[in-house]
Amino acid sequence: MQQLLLSWILIGVLVLPADQVGLIQALIGIPGIFIMLMGGALADRADPRNFLVGIYLIAPIFPLFLIVMTAGGWFSIWSVVIWGLGMGFVQSYSMPAQQAILNRVSGTQVQKAVTAATACGFVVQVIGLGLAGQIDKVGVSVVLWGQALVIAAAGVAMLSVEKVSLSISRPAQSAMRGIVQGLQATFKSKVIFDVLTINFVSSIFNAGSFFTVFPFIVKWVYDGDAFTLSWLMAVFFSGAALSNFLLMRFMPLVRPGRLFLLMQLSRIVVLYLIYLHGDLWLLVLGTFGWGLNMGVTSNLARAIVQESAAPEFRGRVLSVFSVGMVGSAPIGAIVLGVLIEYWGALDALIPAMVLSLLLYIYGAGFTEVWRYRSDKKYD
Repeated sequence: MQQLLLSWILIGVLVLPADQVGLIQALIGIPGIFIMLMGGALADRADPRNFLVGIYLIAPIFPLFLIVMTAGGWFSIWSVVIWGLGMGFVQSYSMPAQQAILNRVSGTQVQKAVTAATACGFVVQVIGLGLAGQIDKVGVSVVLWGQALVIAAAGVAMLSVEKVSLSISRPAQSAMRGIVQGLQATFKSKVIFDVLTINFVSSIFNAGSFFTVFPFIVKWVYDGDAFTLSWLMAVFFSGAALSNFLLMRFMPLVRPGRLFLLMQLSRIVVLYLIYLHGDLWLLVLGTFGWGLNMGVTSNLARAIVQESAAPEFRGRVLSVFSVGMVGSAPIGAIVLGVLIEYWGALDALIPAMVLSLLLYIYGAGFTEVWRYRSDKKYD
């Protein structure tokens, strides 16, 4: 819901130019980089279940704040920025804890656990997009009430999850020291560093294209509204969910790095379908293929990192991985916002296609990713 709401409020409700939208998205995203590292350190030091309960029960404050601003006639860029920063805080703080819990309960079946959780997440995203897509029909406040309620429901649901005890005793240390150790553990592992590098660079123009360029394509090129954007994003995430369900049938993969790199090439094809500016069915086909691609690449990157990270640093290493994804968004938003304004929405897809080819060449020829072999024992 947050992904669509932020984009459409800036583009469709406030009707801001593309370069300004990019700057605001960057402003909202940058603090999450530092917050996520802190969340990773805390996920390794405390029970992540209690951590998530607290975050989810506090989070409804932010959509309720924007509801009050709207009712009082103070709905503006700055009230939207404050709401966006608050929701970014929630996402950045909670993500490492979610991943830490998943790894601790999955045992040796890390790949399948990551895939199942990712697939379920994509399914729920489709439902959330359907709700957020009603913003033009029912108004901003009604959709924000829905957002507040579902986040609160997540906090209540976490209360029924058993506490996760830490299997490794860790001495008390400052959060900053924990962050530094997580960064050191990330840089020491060649394959983790390689995957993080490829994923970070890819996300600048590929994930950035989806969150910044795609809404402008829907509005400017196809004259769509919030509902059009919502069902097209639902198509995207349906493809992502389907790819994860299909991937589970072939897991565990002994060499997941090879498929991860090959998907960089396939992304060129699906982006080109969208770039052609054909009939709506061609946009739908390209969007679905883009979702299939993203579902595989994000899943495999996360699985490789989770398999390779040492247990005592896993939460912090995963927070660095998440920072790479979140941190790339502000860079992509600024650059792509300018490109959209001066090149047009469709031409702003060109850097993503070129970069995908370069990342495949780099990953296959100059990193350990192609040669990576899962260290889990699969019989």
